[in-house]
Amino acid sequence: MAKVIMVQGTTSNAGKSLITAALCRIFKQDGFKTAPFKSQNMALNSYITRDGFEMGRAQVMQAEACGIEPDVRMNPILLKPTGDKGSQVVLNGRVFRDMTAGEYYTYKEDMIPHITKAFNSLSEEYDIIVIEGAGSPAEINLKQQDIVNMGMAKIADSPVIIVGDIDRGGVFASLSGTMLLFDDEEKERVKGFVINKFRGDVDLLTPGLKMLEDITKVEVLGVVPYIKVDIDDEDSLSERLTNTFEQKLIDIAVIKLPRLSNFTDFNVFSMNEAVSLRYVSSTRELGNPDMIIIPGTKNTIDDLKWLRQSGLEARIIRFAGEGNPVFGVCGGYQMLGETINDPDNVEGGGSIRGIGLLKMDTTFYSEKTTVQTTGIINEAEGIFSPLSGIEVTGYEIHMGDTIVREGKSLLTAGGKQDGCIFNNVAGSYIHGIFDSMDVADTIVQILAERKGIGLTNKKQLDMKTYKEMQYDILADCVRKSLDMEKIYKIVGIK
Repeated sequence: MAKVIMVQGTTSNAGKSLITAALCRIFKQDGFKTAPFKSQNMALNSYITRDGFEMGRAQVMQAEACGIEPDVRMNPILLKPTGDKGSQVVLNGRVFRDMTAGEYYTYKEDMIPHITKAFNSLSEEYDIIVIEGAGSPAEINLKQQDIVNMGMAKIADSPVIIVGDIDRGGVFASLSGTMLLFDDEEKERVKGFVINKFRGDVDLLTPGLKMLEDITKVEVLGVVPYIKVDIDDEDSLSERLTNTFEQKLIDIAVIKLPRLSNFTDFNVFSMNEAVSLRYVSSTRELGNPDMIIIPGTKNTIDDLKWLRQSGLEARIIRFAGEGNPVFGVCGGYQMLGETINDPDNVEGGGSIRGIGLLKMDTTFYSEKTTVQTTGIINEAEGIFSPLSGIEVTGYEIHMGDTIVREGKSLLTAGGKQDGCIFNNVAGSYIHGIFDSMDVADTIVQILAERKGIGLTNKKQLDMKTYKEMQYDILADCVRKSLDMEKIYKIVGIK
């Protein structure tokens, strides 16, 4: 059976996912066969495995850091919020059903066998499993039914380290307060603290660390600086979604839908030093970009209504009418059509008029499409014609089929046609369609030529090589910051 260590945090976005990924990479570098695990994830960013199962992207990122194929056992429960009080429950990679928060709370105990089976199965195949918690482990109102923090630590009989985010302030109070709310058994599991996202002189922090250790009787294992590393985010608190950006030669605006999903689809553009990638949620923020992308969403109909009410739909129609490029992915692709019909009540039922930039109609069905796919972009006319013949690889996650009435299919994948293109407007169901550097670089060149800008033909690193470099940067920084000898002792490897 595998050795285990669990990374919990005092709050969401404390850095659990990145610290987990860093430990995964370090253990892998040190020759241990390592896997990540998170019993329950709540996120709209998801991924489809090679065998067609859906899982959270954080564990996909961590699996990449381990140098292994993503496996749905690494994330047996995925909650995809459908509103403020409910989620679609994905169990072992398949849609289980929609539940309100109250329904799911009472059902949690029934999830334990699934979690245990997935964890034990992984444990038989790996040397070390790094478990990630969720949110805060000190939510005392939810403690009785916990299956993701100390409840998971108990299932796995795992030691725990707790990460605190000093960048937000209050790190000493949050760490000591978390310990205060643990019972004796839980306190015994906590073997160390990690101070994360530190900026400044560590020497000035030292007295506080000593006082924290005296108060909590828990050792501080290290102080990790604020790391500028380009690794896929999962959380809705992602800094990528803020508009603190540097204006560059090429401006790409992504519509920040209320139920935005899989925003990692566009990270590839951030790798290009000529591109500023912005997420916008109002006509004021939109400005005059070089290209607009409408992303995926967990609720196409409600987000289309929001797009209409916000005035962004009218701006997108005018933008496209002026000959500018618009691209939709998954739910954003569906919105670009003329109608969306929901006879099976997948998103509340009824029909709604689409944006109408593509001559196509979408009908929702209760069965979800979850598949990896590889395809070739068809011969195209208009702005996107330089993309013709480029190979793309990605995955589909959607509940619905689209019938194109006029215009061309964008690409051929698995012997089937996907997407639609008409002059300067295009869309596809494929998440990751831009991850091919040939696609991303070509789009940037298209936009530059339209502005009369000459860009050097400097080839960007392919996404896989780039990610590998980022994981090594992360691991190197965390290895230098933490007492890895003590970490290995906590794991049980001396």
